Amino acid sequence: MKMRTKVIKYAVMGAAMLSLASCATRYRNHGYVPTEEELASITLGVDTRDTVVETFGPPSASGVRDDSGYIYVRSRIKHFGPTRPEVVDRQVVVIGFDTNGIARNLERYALEDGRFVPLQRRITDNGIETGGLLRQLGANIGNFGPSGAPTASNGSF
Repeated sequence: MKMRTKVIKYAVMGAAMLSLASCATRYRNHGYVPTEEELASITLGVDTRDTVVETFGPPSASGVRDDSGYIYVRSRIKHFGPTRPEVVDRQVVVIGFDTNGIARNLERYALEDGRFVPLQRRITDNGIETGGLLRQLGANIGNFGPSGAPTASNGSF
């Protein structure tokens, strides 16, 4: 009897320790942003796309419409237990180029500079009211017509 209570006590303590350990705060870093010293090595009006890639590596993204710039993004995300992950830091560096591919401007943004963009989910109605796959297949029995079949009038027979 005494052995059984010890086993139960240790099992409860082990479960409590595991649940506390799972609530530890974890941080994850994503992406890369050049440091201020590295950015100082860029000479606006002289450096090109190729020299920027040689210096910093390929960007996280580039200009969406006309490939006008390089975008370097770094995010730090906090994970705490079962709660939703939260972005605690984001740095964005944008290097703009002219039409000849020469660096013309350099901009740095932080999480505080961002704006919230609400996303909408729109779903196209497929017109199916009820029923599953078998009901849909059964409803189509007899609904087939000779729309693509050859007819005698067009000389296909």
